[in-house]
Amino acid sequence: MVFQGSSAALSHTGKVRSNNQDSGYSGSNLFVVADGMGGHAGGDVASSLAVHRLEDLDHPYGSTSDAEHALQTAIVDTAGDIIDTVQVKPELAGMGTTVSALVMVDDYAVIAHIGDSRIYLYRDNALTQITTDHTFVQRLVDSGRITPEEARYHPRRSVLMRVLGDMDPDPEVDTFIMPTQPGDRWLLCSDGLCGVVDDAQTSKVLDQGLAPGGTADALLKLALDAGAPDNVTIVLVDVGGQHPVVSGTATVVGSASNPVGIEVPAARPGRSSWLHPGRQAANEPSHFEPAPEYLEELIDEDRRRARRRRVVWITGLVLVLAAIAAGLFAGYSWSQTRYYIGADDDSVVIYRGVQQSIGPIALSSAYEETGIALADLSDFDRNKVENTISARSLSDAKLIVDRLEPQEEAAG
Repeated sequence: MVFQGSSAALSHTGKVRSNNQDSGYSGSNLFVVADGMGGHAGGDVASSLAVHRLEDLDHPYGSTSDAEHALQTAIVDTAGDIIDTVQVKPELAGMGTTVSALVMVDDYAVIAHIGDSRIYLYRDNALTQITTDHTFVQRLVDSGRITPEEARYHPRRSVLMRVLGDMDPDPEVDTFIMPTQPGDRWLLCSDGLCGVVDDAQTSKVLDQGLAPGGTADALLKLALDAGAPDNVTIVLVDVGGQHPVVSGTATVVGSASNPVGIEVPAARPGRSSWLHPGRQAANEPSHFEPAPEYLEELIDEDRRRARRRRVVWITGLVLVLAAIAAGLFAGYSWSQTRYYIGADDDSVVIYRGVQQSIGPIALSSAYEETGIALADLSDFDRNKVENTISARSLSDAKLIVDRLEPQEEAAG
């Protein structure tokens, strides 16, 4: 049956790039985000090819398996379309696109995914990432070599391990089926959103309960406020809910909405890309699908980076410990220039150091037994000694002791 709910789609160039290589689609049963990559018009063409190939799937399905098979077949066919296009226009060599697609079939969401665009599910005030990024850094996260937070800022975070491109006619696409229910909010987005807006901020916007269009606008504002260094494409799908079902024609956004469609422009003479000599670069590519040997170089580089981090951390720790040790030594050395007079059991003693301790380490020790018994002192002097008498130096300490001579000896 036709999906019961509401949806919205939008796409924005962002604040840095001069053209929009993303495409998005929001229909009656089908919802798609495709993030294109490549030089002169390459990403535009690739993401447009994906959306226009997939939009034929926007109709009710008899079963979830039928929808899953249709998605898988259409995405693989898109890879063939990209290869055929590059054969006609070799200057577009290296172009490709991610695809994250969702088809609603009764109470189920049928999902197909390749690349680093994402599909999220917001349910019961919790946001869950449903798809897995097919990126180099995600492999590092999965292997425990870096944390998800480190992955957000890793210099190789845009290196894709799987993508629809002109190198693989039979790409590996993730497909799976999930139950959905009224009140669910499905978010499909390119990394122009999830790469700069964290999940906590996204969840807060989704929790506001705005209509899909208003929610998409609010999410876009977050991306723009964060600098929007890449194109931003958002498709939001509400299952049932309080907002009215939006009927009518499908919404196509981004490069796929261009009236000239996927017409490939002529290559411009001049500079060529270092990666693909025949491809012109209007914008620096936002993604790159590495060859196996390049992947090995990346892995080695990451290992070297990890070793450098360990060396820097250990060096920093050693320097901090050395500074602490130097400070302690300087403090101890100073303390050993100080003296005071105190009592040791029943006699008067000159102590070297100060009357403090660091944990179990005392900062003073008995320096000289005076031979004067506490019992021979006046009550006043005995009380002073028991409470200790500070001295400026050793000679000062001895003068203080001389003034403590027993009264009877002084009288004689």
